[in-house]
Amino acid sequence: MARDNVSNPSPHPSPFPQGEREQEVVVAGHVCLDLIPSFPQRDEAVRDKTQRDKTTLTPGTLVQIGATTFSTGGVSNTAVALHRLGVPTKFIGKVGNDQFGSLIQNLLSSQSKLLSDGVQVTPGEISSYTYVISPPGVDRMFLHCPGANDTFADADVPYDQLAPAKIFHFGYPPLMKQIRANNGAALVSILRQVKQKGLITSLDLTYPDPQSDAGRINWRGIFQDIAPHLDLFLPSIDELVQMLDRPRFDAIMQTHGHLEIARDLDLNTVAKLAEELLAMGIAIVAIKLGDQGIYLRTSDDLSRMSQLIDKDTWRNRELLAPCFEVTVVGTTGAGDCTIAGFLAALLRNESPEDALTSATATGACCCEKPDATSGVQPWPEIKQRINAGWKQRNPEIAHEEWITQKGMWNGPGDQIKGRVPFN
Repeated sequence: MARDNVSNPSPHPSPFPQGEREQEVVVAGHVCLDLIPSFPQRDEAVRDKTQRDKTTLTPGTLVQIGATTFSTGGVSNTAVALHRLGVPTKFIGKVGNDQFGSLIQNLLSSQSKLLSDGVQVTPGEISSYTYVISPPGVDRMFLHCPGANDTFADADVPYDQLAPAKIFHFGYPPLMKQIRANNGAALVSILRQVKQKGLITSLDLTYPDPQSDAGRINWRGIFQDIAPHLDLFLPSIDELVQMLDRPRFDAIMQTHGHLEIARDLDLNTVAKLAEELLAMGIAIVAIKLGDQGIYLRTSDDLSRMSQLIDKDTWRNRELLAPCFEVTVVGTTGAGDCTIAGFLAALLRNESPEDALTSATATGACCCEKPDATSGVQPWPEIKQRINAGWKQRNPEIAHEEWITQKGMWNGPGDQIKGRVPFN
């Protein structure tokens, strides 16, 4: 019998000053245990000859698999990735007093006490877990139990323990029943109280079952309520289209399926979604486009983020950073790690162009391992890889009126001068 693998990498040396350091980022929200079985690579010639679907998952058949990797999942991926990048990060989440909960705590504590100390253990509840089914050549599928995440509420955030962090990042509210209930009242409360503490607020979503309660509620109304308290919004395109343009989402899903949402859109359509969010009052919107890269749109008024960024460099920007070329082993956690790279870049006062490049590079490293975070390298190694000429992919998303230079795309809404046309 193959032995199970536990994703338990040793902490990396930090590029920041050495010694005991307090948190620079607080990450809070959904946490689960990911169980990721490995699938053997199939012979393409045999697959083509038999004309079988690439999933290899057919009812009534037996599929041989390899070892199973255990790793933490949910927004804790972003926390772990930040830690691996060298950023002192505190995590706040909730588990049950069961074996899965103990394993989640052990995985976090093996990397950093900051990551595990904020995990609340609730007697009588079950810990969240996810079976991540990711056969070669096929997008991931998930079997998910929300567990104790459903009872996480605004009272579970220790507001008096957030200092001296600069950024508060919350993740996965669609999979947290109390957070999304009553039109997201708890989420509004959390972001408002954190903002009152003087931190930069950041939010990530996750893809809900379209037919579930989370997939049917009025997310546009929730976004409008949280916008005055939200500085950074970093959703994926599939989530955003589902929540802001459900007819388009249903049409794309019926025609192409989940993998094709970014390719079915053009960048002008993506821009309209970002503009709607900026009009609500959100300062910076970064939309993850899967293997098409990450899109950035920023507002004119960034005064509320002046303690973290150069507002003159960041205001009125519209950019797209392509993904980097890697041999993909798994895509679990790629979006979470992309966010970690972006937040780490903000803490290091990087420009929008460099921040997006750091984000896509961190996400690419994630894809080189089957689990969510063990592929993330220390910050200096990622930067060295970029500077050595790491090749970028050529995005297929339609891009009329966009121009590119030095691996970065500039949109028609970008205010930085000196752009050059496409070659």
